[in-house]
Amino acid sequence: MEKKIEQSKEARFEELIDKIARMIVQRRLGVVAIVLLESIKPLTFLGSQLMVFMDPFVSAFFKPDDYRLFYEMIEDRKNVDRLIERIEKYENEL
Repeated sequence: MEKKIEQSKEARFEELIDKIARMIVQRRLGVVAIVLLESIKPLTFLGSQLMVFMDPFVSAFFKPDDYRLFYEMIEDRKNVDRLIERIEKYENEL
């Protein structure tokens, strides 16, 4: 059961990564986003914990489920790497 939940979460992470990467590339911010993500990669866990702390305040502006999924996603550096790779992929398709 727990494995199925984990697979479901991974699928949701993939959808979110894809959505974020497409938005970044559509706005032509690929290079800037990659540089930013590469520079903050060592701090992603701390950043996600800050986002947890800010959750009650930010929930007034964003969908709470999407926000929580995002900070859960960036806790793991491999997801940040996947986001960078996806941005690069979409940039190359232009």
